[in-house]
Amino acid sequence: MRITRPPSPSRRGDPEGSGAPRIHRPGPLALRGLALATLLLAVPIAAGAGRLAAQDPVPARPTPPGLDLDVLEDTLENGLRVLALHRPGAPTASFVLRFDVGSVNESLGQTGIAHFLEHLLFKGTTTVGTTSLADELLLFPEMDAAHDSLLMVRAGRLEEGAERRMRRRIETLEDSARGFVLPNEFDRLLSENGARDLNATTGYEGTSYYVRLPANRAELWFVLEADRMANPVFREFYAERDVVAEERRQRLETSPGGRLVEEFYAAAYRVHPYGVPVIGHMSDIQTYTRAQVAEYHARYYRPNNAVVAVVGDIDPRRIIRWARRYFGPIPAGAEPPALLAMEPPQKGERRVEVLFDAEPELMIGWHVPDGEHDDGPALTVLARILAGGKTSRLYRRLVTDTPLTTSVTASIGPGYRYAQLFTIGAQPLAGHTLEEVEAAIYSELDAIRESPPSALEIQRVRNQIEASDVHRLSSNVGLAFQLAESVAYHGDWRETFRQGERLHAVTPADVQRVARQYLIPANRTVALLRRPEPTAGTTPAIVTAGREGGR
Repeated sequence: MRITRPPSPSRRGDPEGSGAPRIHRPGPLALRGLALATLLLAVPIAAGAGRLAAQDPVPARPTPPGLDLDVLEDTLENGLRVLALHRPGAPTASFVLRFDVGSVNESLGQTGIAHFLEHLLFKGTTTVGTTSLADELLLFPEMDAAHDSLLMVRAGRLEEGAERRMRRRIETLEDSARGFVLPNEFDRLLSENGARDLNATTGYEGTSYYVRLPANRAELWFVLEADRMANPVFREFYAERDVVAEERRQRLETSPGGRLVEEFYAAAYRVHPYGVPVIGHMSDIQTYTRAQVAEYHARYYRPNNAVVAVVGDIDPRRIIRWARRYFGPIPAGAEPPALLAMEPPQKGERRVEVLFDAEPELMIGWHVPDGEHDDGPALTVLARILAGGKTSRLYRRLVTDTPLTTSVTASIGPGYRYAQLFTIGAQPLAGHTLEEVEAAIYSELDAIRESPPSALEIQRVRNQIEASDVHRLSSNVGLAFQLAESVAYHGDWRETFRQGERLHAVTPADVQRVARQYLIPANRTVALLRRPEPTAGTTPAIVTAGREGGR
């Protein structure tokens, strides 16, 4: 169970209530993984929380709503897991196809490839998006050969003058191939049939494609999505690669918030791929080859690594039949290799400063276990007590009582399966410094380490959990995301609804214990965004790495 700090840039077409911060096609970048617990923490604090004695036992809790959903499940022979839920109401259905492949599955030299594939899979297939596939494909080897020569220039094996010629050659060939392309044909086919919220998201541990359609167009989704899984054509490859490179420039390199987040995770994670942004390194983006991307897709974007969830005014048995008819013939692929890279224990505080002509900002993170760890619920409740609404401790301390900031956040991320960071973020008000805010945060943490939270604080969080358990059932697309993610992470769609029980069982002593164990100086990473000193010739953004050592 975890909380995820909402990304600074948001994604287009955010599914209502899905709580899934990701990267989308082709716009903003999000540097956070999916949070199964986000919806549990997104509702206002419920009124009427009574004061309990600190020694009172955990109150009984009714069975969480959602466990009684009539979800029809099936697993195809090729490994595809299918979930279908009929919900009466508007004659629409929400579709989510989740691949259990994300940026943690990439290697250096291929970082960002999952996000790039998200873009390319909207370019069509052997039957969608082209007027003459044969003529189009004839041009691919020529432009790929020109790109190979371009890579040789970058490696110093050809004269630099060849770079301009190769670039022009690739552009000319792509322009010729574009003459056979029907732009945005995949989108058009769905939109003409009433599609809404068509989009995709890429995270550290998975990639999801989603859309809302009229219920009587459900079979069309299976036709198109199975075709896209089995027969993609990576057309406009180099032009789209340039789009992704520009996205990285806008969302990270020229964005103060994006730059801060990138440097923060890079400082905190020196070994684990959580330290690499989902969009990847620029040097990798600029050198992808079509063969490299096609091989990655053919290996991992297969039924055995996928979950389909459909929620809405549909016949679940028919959904299963269509899944078998259209996805059934697609063979299984390889499973992503096990991730063996483990972040070593941090031995002292790490600090990094980002110099940028923007408002100052602060991020402080402590290493904590993965989302399945027994301490996960207590850490989640701790985050909520610290910064979960206007009654939370840090909000009262930094915003209400002694205004130092306009807001404060506490989160756990950026992923779920592997050791995470407990992160607190804030922006000082004008006239106050980063040092003032940082000191106030540490003071409040000292207080919770010295004495446990009150029973009233714990009860407020329990009230939020109970309210959000109901709220999270209100959106079809949000529910489809929950079902797909729960199966991907836990192998059981019901587990997403059981998480509230684990949170409900947390005691004040549990919260104090995890604060003492994890939120210590030697385990933290601090990232500061400052304005550079006004000197002539200062570059817009300079990053200076800090020290590692206790304080």
